[in-house]
Amino acid sequence: MTTSVRRLPGWAKAVAVLVLVLAVLFAGIRLAVLPGINDLFGTETHDRSGPALLRSIQDMSRYDAASGDFQVVVDLEKDAKYLPSAIRGTRTLYVGAGTVDAYVDLGRVGEKDVRVGGDRTSATIRLPHARLGRPALDPDHSYAVSKQRGLLDRLGDLFSDNPDSEQAVQKLAVRHIADAAKDSGLTARAETNTTGMLRGLLRSLGFREVHVVYGS
Repeated sequence: MTTSVRRLPGWAKAVAVLVLVLAVLFAGIRLAVLPGINDLFGTETHDRSGPALLRSIQDMSRYDAASGDFQVVVDLEKDAKYLPSAIRGTRTLYVGAGTVDAYVDLGRVGEKDVRVGGDRTSATIRLPHARLGRPALDPDHSYAVSKQRGLLDRLGDLFSDNPDSEQAVQKLAVRHIADAAKDSGLTARAETNTTGMLRGLLRSLGFREVHVVYGS
């Protein structure tokens, strides 16, 4: 007497695999919310980084005359064609905080840009216009508020890290902060502060009239 083994069809196997994956995800969520489970299965962090290497040294001749603090909320959404966002797609809400410095490059000032009166009590100095430095994102005050991912994106995160998603919102935050700095009047404040600094310095050296002009 022979017994025949009934094989499952292909669609049934696919459903079984999907159910198994969902069960693993659900179990992971349940483990994450159980009280005390983080203490039992918690991870330890070890810093095994090597020493920092000095690659170069540059002499700075600019005067940082003003600094602005900025904050932007980045809402970045990526969708896939012909698929709903619940299946494939990401949306990240990110708060980016950073600073932008405005400076005057004193290294571009030449002899022809400084004129001293015959009685050495008056001086005229021509400086280049103030410029904006690159935005510096503050990691201590920048954070992701929420991350929404489709099912396929969640499954992909189980097998590989995706640092590009974090870098994308950070680059977008830096771009928005740079645009905001251009319209903030930061360069005008830097020129005003530089003028006040030079007048105070030269007057302490005996100059009674100090004129500072900007432009090439």
